[in-house]
This record gives sequence, structure tokens and C-alpha cells, in this order.
Amino acid sequence: MPGGAAALHGSDHTPAHLPELAPPRADPPARRRRAAAVDRPHRHPRGLHQPGRVSRRELRATDLLLVAAGGAVGALLRWAVDTAAPDTLFPWPTLAINVVGAFALGLLPALAVVRRSRRVALSVGPGLLGGFTTVSAWAGQVRDLADSGEVGLAGLYLAATLAAGLGAAALAQRIAHRPEPDGALE
Repeated sequence: MPGGAAALHGSDHTPAHLPELAPPRADPPARRRRAAAVDRPHRHPRGLHQPGRVSRRELRATDLLLVAAGGAVGALLRWAVDTAAPDTLFPWPTLAINVVGAFALGLLPALAVVRRSRRVALSVGPGLLGGFTTVSAWAGQVRDLADSGEVGLAGLYLAATLAAGLGAAALAQRIAHRPEPDGALE
């Protein structure tokens, strides 16, 4: 077949000899001769640095469910606060949500139930409070304020949320890690 596909011969429809368009690839260097990532075991020895990995714990289905359930509750709480608040030019509800959430996250280590139970820590920390707080709404609101000509208010909101959130988290951590007064546990 001139100008068409390679001729097929035989009843099995295998292509006839095709011309070689590129030379065969040389073997990769020795450092690249390990098993593909999907074939390697998932467990890594302790002490091995893995850039970008925050936790050395294995991902479990129950952990995902705890975080998802807590996140759903947190998102519903955020929606309830945002819906109950009156509409104003300045997005007070989101500011309050993020500051309260930052403070609560900073206080978590002070709660004995959170220190004792990994499941409670997962459902309350990244779950409930992760679903309650919102960076995406905050960023969108800053952009909307700036787009509507309220650039000064957008800058104030941006700075106030950062300052108040960091201040609330620092205060909560200070409260959470203060020593018990003498005789408090007697």
C-alpha cells in the first residue's frame, strides 16, 4: 500500500517489517536500574529522609474516615456561622472562623483526650478544625474586595486575618504548654 500503513501479511494481521525511525535506546545508568516506584515496597526504614512527607505513619482507611467525618462537621459549622451572620462589606464571619480555628488548633495539645487518642486528634485537628477554617474563602474574599475597588479594605482583611490568626495560635500554644501550678494535681 503506497503511502499508507505497513502491509499486513498472514491471517494473524501482524505488521510487515517497519523501518527503524530512531536508534535503539542504550541501557540507563546503573543508578536508574532499581525497580519502578509501584514495585518497590511502601515501607521505608526509620530515619530515611523523604522530602515533602510530613508524617511517617501509614495511611489507614479509618484515619481517612475520621478526618472526613470531622471535616464534614467542621464545614457544616462554618456554613452555619456564615449563614447566620449578617451581610456586610467586611467578611467578619470568615475572619472570626479562621481566628477561632487557629486558637483551637493551638489549644489541642492541652486537651488530655487529644493527647491520649490519635483518633480524636485526627477527627478534631485536621478533620473538624480543618473543615471549619478556610483559606480558600478568605483568599476569594480578599480578591473580591480588591476587584470591587476596595483595595484598602482587602489589604486590611488580608493583614488582619494573618496577624489575628498567628496571634491566636501563638497564644493558644502558650496556654497549652504552660506548666501546671504547684499543687494543681493534688
